[in-house]
Amino acid sequence: MRVCLASTSPARLMLFRQAGVEPLTRAPRVDEEAEIARVERAEARTLPPEEHVLVLARLKAADVAHSLAEEGFDGIVVGGDSMFELDGEILGKPYTPDAARARWQSMRGRTGVLHSGHSVFRVRPGEVPVEAHAVAEASVTFISDITDAEIDAYVATEEPLLVAGAFTVDSLGGPFIDRVEGDPSTVVGMSLSTVRRLVRELGVEWTSLWNRPADS
Repeated sequence: MRVCLASTSPARLMLFRQAGVEPLTRAPRVDEEAEIARVERAEARTLPPEEHVLVLARLKAADVAHSLAEEGFDGIVVGGDSMFELDGEILGKPYTPDAARARWQSMRGRTGVLHSGHSVFRVRPGEVPVEAHAVAEASVTFISDITDAEIDAYVATEEPLLVAGAFTVDSLGGPFIDRVEGDPSTVVGMSLSTVRRLVRELGVEWTSLWNRPADS
């Protein structure tokens, strides 16, 4: 069974590879800010994090799924989106060292929630793609004794600048995280257990997606 990841995220690609799946990757053509603004105007409200990530995940997966359907693709398309919430505030990518440093100083010893939207399409030649979707969440607790020097050193690596919440759990940021409650892969970028469930809802066994040797 072929798999396409509707994302160019290195972290999501790594997750799939570690789970035995070597997917195609394709960047979705979705203007995220414009689409969220459109939905919020239409519904006259601000979307909460769990709805925000699901809207974007579905749009991303749909864009790639319908594009691949026109090419005769036969397989699964997976899209996702994530947001980190701390005390009701959405923390996106900090982009600058000063913003990342301030973020980490404020996160010491505190717990936030990573919201991750998932959308999976079953694409078959000559048929309209069928979709299943869900949101997964995982709480993340940061260590309380991270020093300013450690924060400065971490920020200097530039790793936290372009990731939601300004942290990773699977790389240099891992030692500064005290606890994760929920599927750990959710914090990396996509809940693999959630993707498995959605794939099965569409009539496909997860193990049929394995296409990488065990020692890869």
